[in-house]
Amino acid sequence: MNQRMLSWIILVGLVLTWGSSFILIKRGLEVFSAVEVGSLRVSITFLFLLPLMLKRISGISKKDLIWLGISGVIGSLMPAFLFAKAQTGINSSTAGLLNSLTPLFTLIVGLTMFGTKTRWINVGGVMIGLIGAAGLISQTGGHSFEFNISYAGYIILATIFYAINVNLIKTKLKHLDAITITSLTFGLVGIPAILILLFTTDFVNQISSQPEALTGLGYITILAVVGTGIAMIAFNTLIKFTSALFASSVTYLIPVVAILWGIFDAERFEPQYFIWILMIIGGVILVNKKKPVSNANISTGK
Repeated sequence: MNQRMLSWIILVGLVLTWGSSFILIKRGLEVFSAVEVGSLRVSITFLFLLPLMLKRISGISKKDLIWLGISGVIGSLMPAFLFAKAQTGINSSTAGLLNSLTPLFTLIVGLTMFGTKTRWINVGGVMIGLIGAAGLISQTGGHSFEFNISYAGYIILATIFYAINVNLIKTKLKHLDAITITSLTFGLVGIPAILILLFTTDFVNQISSQPEALTGLGYITILAVVGTGIAMIAFNTLIKFTSALFASSVTYLIPVVAILWGIFDAERFEPQYFIWILMIIGGVILVNKKKPVSNANISTGK
């Protein structure tokens, strides 16, 4: 099998895997609380990646460990809890769509906090994407805008954390390979996640007394091992085989799978949602639009 074909296989696999993550969270929430789902996801991923972490930790400096710890908290630990909490109030397809805001916030955070240069077309993409997100939030879920935004806000905050984390890795951890970053970030937040699970929830009693808890644990284990651990390794491989632009196309296709899962699971979906979906995807495409550096580029809004 040639590298090009393997790259496409990995891309399709990632779209199906990450697009299915939201329905797996939904299934986990049928048995466990949001705190349990979040801590289980991080704990299981930590255990899965532990051998990789142990191979790499000896050569890491104290300074890098600090940044890796920060990356683990804002890029892995907090989003796991935020996505789980969000899906107690909005459906899985909406959660998948709002996740596509990550590239938009990556641009905003890079521009405002890290001095990243950008262009007007990228800024326009941010505005279009945010308008699309606001429209989608206002109409989905069968509730008022205030209800929807209160839960969608958890995902928006998670995507902001993702955006900060991406920029942090680019500026503070770019000398480390991606597998090292992934395994060590989970390694540094895995123990706190286990402690949260064991000492702040009723997880142990549920596993021993509720038969359906094992089914819920199975869904979350698939989410953690396949949707987080293996998927991150595959994504890092895809970037090495191709380009960041090709790999970023995953972002455009994940919402499609999330929507299909939602429809299959009898979630409410109206035809007018496509207007807002197209605005979000169009905004993401414009944010990722790249041209040779010229005088048209901006860094301060001019």
